[in-house]
Amino acid sequence: MIVIAIDGTFASGKGTLGKRLAAHYGLSYLDTGKLYRAVGYAVMKASGDPENAEHATKAAKDLTGQELDNPILKSGEVAVNASKVAVHPEVRQALFQFQRDFASKGAVLDGRDIGTVICPDADVKFYVDAKAEIRAQRRHTELMGYGEDITFETVLAQLIERDNRDKTRKEAPLKAAEDAHLIETSIMGIDEVFETAVRITDAVLDLKAT
Repeated sequence: MIVIAIDGTFASGKGTLGKRLAAHYGLSYLDTGKLYRAVGYAVMKASGDPENAEHATKAAKDLTGQELDNPILKSGEVAVNASKVAVHPEVRQALFQFQRDFASKGAVLDGRDIGTVICPDADVKFYVDAKAEIRAQRRHTELMGYGEDITFETVLAQLIERDNRDKTRKEAPLKAAEDAHLIETSIMGIDEVFETAVRITDAVLDLKAT
């Protein structure tokens, strides 16, 4: 059973890396950010307030996992609300066991507190990051592809605000685990990021096997 934890900033490429590593090692994959997006979207549908802990916690407790394939979760508005519901300790606690159970059979999980809170004993940990402007450009291109009418400047402002919220929240703030391997993707292509992560993973697993 192998558990790979990937944490990092928004639009840094951790999701793409997570999917490729899962396929490479034959593991299940969970984008834990989708859990928070699903909660944020549920609050939106109920005309609730994502900054209201009671509204957000109810949505988190009602989550079944079936909601994670909804394409609406990729939208910019849902992503913003996901970051808002994620600051509530009650929401994080409600989703904690879901993630732990998923990892228990061997998996790749990506998010913001995987290596520090959800799977602190993961076999391999990564922290993925890139410059804010690079990440904002990637996200802007993605949103334009979905047909959203939004400027790069707005995306950058939202991304910086989200980074600050993720890193300064009291409960499980975004930070690199002490034993995480750092990957800076600003000037790296997808293949290079993947190959780098595979080399590190293989080396760590070989060391553990000795």
